[in-house]
Amino acid sequence: MTDAKMGGAPFDRRQFAVFLAGGALCALIDIGLMQLLLSLGAHHAAAASAGFGAGLMVNYVFHTRVTFGASTSATNFARYLAVIAVNYLITLACVALAAAFLDNPLAGKLLSLPLVAINGYLLGKHWIYA
Repeated sequence: MTDAKMGGAPFDRRQFAVFLAGGALCALIDIGLMQLLLSLGAHHAAAASAGFGAGLMVNYVFHTRVTFGASTSATNFARYLAVIAVNYLITLACVALAAAFLDNPLAGKLLSLPLVAINGYLLGKHWIYA
């Protein structure tokens, strides 16, 4: 089902919901692996890095295959990593602004979540997998 047009193409609410569900699944994988490794005695930096890496890879494959119905390739993986970098910078900017003006970095992190979700979805649809 499509909704209002965004950027000249119909906005697909179902596809966006699948995109968000995939992100939530990957967050669980990220956190779950980190917690598992911590319980096995891994250093927190190694556990966090392994969780992040696993979540990132599952996120890429999920969105490539399930959300956008594309094939994996070096090109779309490089574009995916570029979007991850942009979303990371957006997150850092929101956290820094909220820390500076509100003395509340968490508010910035929470503000960044919908921004990076929408940005990731739109860039995925119109650039990574276009």
